[in-house]
Amino acid sequence: TNIATVMSHHIDEMNHRRRSGSSLRLILAWLATLILSVKGQLSGSTMVVADAAAIGVGAVCGALCRHHVGQSVTKQIAKDPKRFGHLTGWHTAGINVLGSFVLGGVFASPVVSAAAESAPSSTAATSAASKVPTSFGLTARAKLLMGVGFCGSFTTFSTYSVDIVNMIGRGEAARALGYVAVNNVGGISAAAAGMLLVRKLIAGK
Repeated sequence: TNIATVMSHHIDEMNHRRRSGSSLRLILAWLATLILSVKGQLSGSTMVVADAAAIGVGAVCGALCRHHVGQSVTKQIAKDPKRFGHLTGWHTAGINVLGSFVLGGVFASPVVSAAAESAPSSTAATSAASKVPTSFGLTARAKLLMGVGFCGSFTTFSTYSVDIVNMIGRGEAARALGYVAVNNVGGISAAAAGMLLVRKLIAGK
């Protein structure tokens, strides 16, 4: 009886250890899953922050460029208002057309990975040929910086709309119509030109 009791106690102890070991393995597996999940979330958050920073930098640069162009044009008009007074406000149309051209080029540029940009060329024919990039394009983050950030801040549809309303309010219907044509037709044409130029450059490589 004593032997049976001891054996039964020993078996119970082994079962308890086995259950404890299984519980420990489950806890470790759960912790590993939790760590991987947190790591993935942190990595995703880092990507979001980096993208937001790229857009922010581009937006600041675009806004400053637009402000500088506006200030420069205003100063030039103020120096000789009789000669350039009729061009007041038209710099906005020029900005929108130029921004459309740049955005068209950015849109047409293929997306390349950062690793592909930093990887050395596998072609080693000549020293001159090695200087020619094997790929042409922009990283996804560069597109955010230039397209969403810079062009989105450099061009301005709101100022264009206010200018149109002011022209109509002053009875300058013909000028307003020309302003619409330059912004819309000119902007669309410039965007198409930017796309065609980049695609031609890509095809020529």
